[in-house]
Amino acid sequence: MLLANLAFTPDFFAVRIKDGHLYGSLVDILHFGAPLTLVALGMTLVIATGGIDLSVGSTVAIAGALACLYISKAADPGSVTTVLVAVALALAVALVLGAVNGVLVARIGVQPIVATLILMVAGRGVAQLITDGQIITVTSGPYQLIGGGYWFTVPFAVLLAAAAVGTALLLTRSTALGLLLESVGGNPVASRLVGIRALRLTALVYVVSAVCAAVAGLMISSNVSAADGNNAGLWIELDAILAVVIGGTSLNGGRFSIGGTVIGALVIQTLSTTVYTIGIPPETTLVFKAAVVIAVCLVQSPQFRAKMARRRHAARSSRPEPAAPTAPKVGT
Repeated sequence: MLLANLAFTPDFFAVRIKDGHLYGSLVDILHFGAPLTLVALGMTLVIATGGIDLSVGSTVAIAGALACLYISKAADPGSVTTVLVAVALALAVALVLGAVNGVLVARIGVQPIVATLILMVAGRGVAQLITDGQIITVTSGPYQLIGGGYWFTVPFAVLLAAAAVGTALLLTRSTALGLLLESVGGNPVASRLVGIRALRLTALVYVVSAVCAAVAGLMISSNVSAADGNNAGLWIELDAILAVVIGGTSLNGGRFSIGGTVIGALVIQTLSTTVYTIGIPPETTLVFKAAVVIAVCLVQSPQFRAKMARRRHAARSSRPEPAAPTAPKVGT
């Protein structure tokens, strides 16, 4: 996809510094892909335990709406203290939403797709109630830094996403947490019988997923200095699941790959950038994503791979064997 962009945009790989900030198409892919990377990061941990979280899009909308509403009502919207309180409020509400999902799934035993579907539907309505059905605009320099600002010439959103990914890698690969999550996803009953607190871990990953979605919501709203309860984070849960699947994590739970998820998120963002660069109507982006989903699912399906292997074997077996060379007749 990157090479396809290069064919249409000769300076696609060019990265330049302007006013002390990095600019370029590659920087834009990292910048605009940061919110999806965060959402997909939390989704990876949920899927690793054998669950799913469809409510991340609504959490994105609620977090952005709460933060922008608080800042717009504050006496000094440009104050750092105001922004910190708004961010803390959004993250606190995200913790509650994640805890609700975790309790429904781990304690009450509701199917993850049903439990998170409840918040997916209701949460979008809550976000629109917070914004009163309007788009809330804010003017705050410190808040704009989260999603649209730069730090050490690099977009601040990219640094936040990198810090979150690094922390997740450190906790899951340098400690026993990753192995415990894989154990719960592989067989929750067996993991509980050997002493692993499976229910607590299951509830915890939904909380982490909600917090990651809330930070992504802050990035999206601050980048445009506005909160849209109807469209913010719309269908981002599907992109996050696709990024996780592209990264090699099985939807059945068990083994997971955080690095693969990051690559999957960047692939999706590159796909969107390619569609815009080539000049294809943005509405058709979903068609390309659907094709990618089908291809990846087929590649990861053991039954499909076995069937293709049998067909290749049958094709080789049906080929006629070359005739054995006959010995030349010896004349007398």
